[in-house]
Amino acid sequence: MQQTEILLESGTNELEIVEFTVAGLKFGINVIKVKEIIQLQSITKVPHAHPNVEGITELRGEVLPVVDAAKALGLDQSENPHSDKLIVTEFNQQKVIFHVHSVTQIHRISWSLIEKPSRLYQGLESQITGVVKWMGEMILLPDFEKMMVELNPESGIHIDQVKKMGTRERSAKRIVIAEDSPLLRGLLHDTLQEAGFVNLEFFENGKDAYEYLYSLSEEGKEVKDEVQLVITDIEMPQMDGHHLTKRMKENNKLAILPVIIFSSLITNDLKHKGQKVGADAQVSKPEIAELVTKIDQYIL
Repeated sequence: MQQTEILLESGTNELEIVEFTVAGLKFGINVIKVKEIIQLQSITKVPHAHPNVEGITELRGEVLPVVDAAKALGLDQSENPHSDKLIVTEFNQQKVIFHVHSVTQIHRISWSLIEKPSRLYQGLESQITGVVKWMGEMILLPDFEKMMVELNPESGIHIDQVKKMGTRERSAKRIVIAEDSPLLRGLLHDTLQEAGFVNLEFFENGKDAYEYLYSLSEEGKEVKDEVQLVITDIEMPQMDGHHLTKRMKENNKLAILPVIIFSSLITNDLKHKGQKVGADAQVSKPEIAELVTKIDQYIL
């Protein structure tokens, strides 16, 4: 299977997920992250690699790391390794292969069907960002970005990138941020504070962020006096960042707010989706210094 085209229109609040299994459990990954799916092939072990890295393999001239999904998720190894599959992915400006036990089908679903994991089963070290109830079963959505940061801490957001920008003035401008990952919310809080932006309002998904902004407009307030800029991820339960942006730009009172999409899915091939819904700027994670530069451009 090779991805040739994303069929979904921008801003529909839908996504397509590739369903795969590990140790008999069903998981899903956004089709946008998937380059292709191939049969298991020769993997070369690398000395002193991270325990979750099975090794490296060559794919059309590129040498790519292979992550053992079972180890990364804390599950048992495959009972039928000869039928295992490799999912070739690209996000956060990186290519990586995930070794899974089977790939079954593709589902087109609404983000509104994706629930945030309950704290009762999520746990502090959980690798799951969402749960899809589908045809009487559960499909779990792993946090692939978190997996990558654990494998390569340099691929994450670092406060040093902002410190290199030099001493900055404190700004009272208020920024609304929609980001579902607790890890990334914390990193964004610390780095944006370091950049001088101390008035930050965080929401766990686009739906909560939109309802907050809409409530300001309905209260008769000048929205631009209350909030000066919105930053949003793309992949979030309930409402994704593209749909949030589209809803804002279609609302006469909210359209005035600049929106920056900050996501691991920002690539040259996919930027048109953000442009179509009216995003003012798009920055790929983890380029926090570029994000700060864009914030300066729109509200300072």
